[in-house]
Amino acid sequence: MRIAILSDVHGNCVGLDAALSDLQQHPADQIVCLGDMIQGGPQPAEVVARLRALDCPIVLGNADAWLLTGQATDAEPSTAQQLAVREWQLTLLSAEDRAYIERFQATVEVDLGGRALLCFHGSPNSFDEIILPTTAEEEVQRMLGPFAPALMCGGHTHLQQIRRLDDTLFFNPGSVGFAYSHQQPEGSFKADPWTEYAVLSYDNGRIGLEMRRVPYSAEALIQVYLASGRPYADAAAGQYRPA
Repeated sequence: MRIAILSDVHGNCVGLDAALSDLQQHPADQIVCLGDMIQGGPQPAEVVARLRALDCPIVLGNADAWLLTGQATDAEPSTAQQLAVREWQLTLLSAEDRAYIERFQATVEVDLGGRALLCFHGSPNSFDEIILPTTAEEEVQRMLGPFAPALMCGGHTHLQQIRRLDDTLFFNPGSVGFAYSHQQPEGSFKADPWTEYAVLSYDNGRIGLEMRRVPYSAEALIQVYLASGRPYADAAAGQYRPA
């Protein structure tokens, strides 16, 4: 059984289409999305349309919830830029689109045939919790230990990673729509012109995990931003221009 895991599209349908095109070449039995699918990017309605066509289980991310409510659930205050982009995105989403996003689930569990795959955004307990390679083992055990022996996957950090957890594992597929390096000098942020996702295979107890990275045209995404009418589009597009 092959499960494709997509996360953190953030309203970038150029990136989502790159992932889906790659999946046509390397098909999976099922797709699961780990949240933060709509907010931020220049193509919120297009992403919703793609997700509806996929008809796959989708986890609710913190950015999905914030897009719907405007209420921050973490300690970070919303900026004027974020609020302006949110208001613009909401004008492009119909009542049916919003109702569709409201049906995203806190967690998704997939039966692999003898073992479960537990899918979430930050952790099974909260879409705001953060798991990084540097997160202390006791913190990871607190967040994930009670859910073993399920295999587990989460998004939120936009960082492809895999971590052993006793006799099971946790992995993050990275970001479909807003990949970036976590090691960048302050004040010189650049986003990556590629989409990231993962494919988990499970066969009679044998586990395989493939982290995929698929390039797309940065110029195409820049042009989408500039033509979209999104507030602060030039600054967002600038994240994809060469230094």
